[in-house]
Amino acid sequence: MRPRQFAVPSVALAVVVSAALVAGQTAGVGEVHFANSGVPAAQAPFLAGLAQLHNFEYDAAADLFRKAQSIDSGFAMAYWGEAMTYNHPVWMQQDRDAALKALTKLGATADARLAKAPTDREKDYLRALDVLYGAGDKIARDMAYADAMASLYRKYPTDADAATFYALALLGTAHAGRDFATYMRAAAVAEPVFREHPNHPGAAHYLIHSYDDPIHAPLGLRAARAYSEIAPAAPHAQHMTSHIFVALGMWDDVVGANETAIRVVDRARKERGQPPSTCGHYNTWLEYGYLQQGRLADARKLVAECLVAAGGSVEAHHGGPAASGSESSVGPFAVMRARYLIDSEDWKGDVAGWKAPAAGPPAAQVTMEFINGLAAVRSGNLAAARESLSRLGKARGAIDAQFEKSTDPDQAPRTRARVLEMQLNALIQNADGGGAAAIDRLREAAAIEEKTPFEFGPPVIDKPSHELLGETLLAAGRAKDARAAFEAALARTPGRTASLMGLMRAATAMDDQAKAAEVRGQLRTIWRRADSMPADVK
Repeated sequence: MRPRQFAVPSVALAVVVSAALVAGQTAGVGEVHFANSGVPAAQAPFLAGLAQLHNFEYDAAADLFRKAQSIDSGFAMAYWGEAMTYNHPVWMQQDRDAALKALTKLGATADARLAKAPTDREKDYLRALDVLYGAGDKIARDMAYADAMASLYRKYPTDADAATFYALALLGTAHAGRDFATYMRAAAVAEPVFREHPNHPGAAHYLIHSYDDPIHAPLGLRAARAYSEIAPAAPHAQHMTSHIFVALGMWDDVVGANETAIRVVDRARKERGQPPSTCGHYNTWLEYGYLQQGRLADARKLVAECLVAAGGSVEAHHGGPAASGSESSVGPFAVMRARYLIDSEDWKGDVAGWKAPAAGPPAAQVTMEFINGLAAVRSGNLAAARESLSRLGKARGAIDAQFEKSTDPDQAPRTRARVLEMQLNALIQNADGGGAAAIDRLREAAAIEEKTPFEFGPPVIDKPSHELLGETLLAAGRAKDARAAFEAALARTPGRTASLMGLMRAATAMDDQAKAAEVRGQLRTIWRRADSMPADVK
């Protein structure tokens, strides 16, 4: 079958920008072609906004679309673009009221807005928005919007943005978590666009989202390598490449991508007179990359910076004053602290004693109490571990109560809390002499975790259940069973060094020296910049 060809429609003016030099925007947001009826002076901000919309740089995109509106007040697609910035399909977020407010600036009703769109194609884009922000609950509207975009895609087969926005709409229908069938359908739509328009930011971006799991990630490596070059000025584009790198265990690339993303973010923050980012999404991913590389000092520095942003202070834990901070940073701090302690195993160091002044939301409380309980078990303080388990259970109950009132089919936060509670309970049980029952409970936790959809990025279950099961089995002298558990862990989290360490030690205990040497070589390569290396890896 001949590949689908994409070209610029001839129904209206088409303008190309690789770099928008508008309203303070810098070069490097991607190349887009979009026929429209706006005046020539409004094209640069509109097209830059479209590129940034594809980059998920929603605030920047909205500003650019409003700039285009200020130049051409009757520019229908500029209002369409602003309204699009309030829908975040992959994140399952939507601000319907803000979107409708933006559209109302063009016209008070759908018919009034359509009357201001000069071409059938522009009217069709507006009609799709009326579905996205129309009546009904969000899930129903997302499904209907995907159908509307499918129709638009079929009607305009040469429109690259119709294709890419259809692919994105498909991704936005996976409300219960990623499912391979939906994500592969999205990839099939985006692939021809990427082939015909290799600098289109949406094509590369949505392919990465489609492929960002350990099974399909090799298919996304070409798009990941390209996307960082397509949109070097878009921090999300720089970070996004690391979705593929995490899924493949490419830790040097994970670190490089997120270091670059943070530099781009901080450059823009400095221009606005803001301090550097400390608890952002990219910071948490960078910390995880550092931990896999064995760069514990670099990871610890990121945790300390996030502690301050959350209102805590390293000095406060030594008798000094606490700092003022943001309660919204409590959740990221809890996760960063947990990952540091899990992967460093520094249970008696100062990070184990760090805490934010505010308790944070229930999910953050679950994280804090799980890691506090784990630290207590590792230190032999079972009474403290049981107290943490009790508090974790209460926080899990609060999450359950939230979901009982919600129609959201994505149960990941609820499942995560349940699994962490099971893990901590099993560890306390194991330390108290109930090894067989503890192993059974860890197997149950691992089975629950396996049934959850793959989540991109660092593991949602901070201590992967198969990994924890493997460590418990290995300590019980069951090396063969432990090896199987570590191999299962690595299938979900490729290249994760704690699982690799467990696999190496299990193979050694089984006298499989060839396998042990193979994994030891992997660890030496990953840890070539590590602060230190375990004796059995050196």
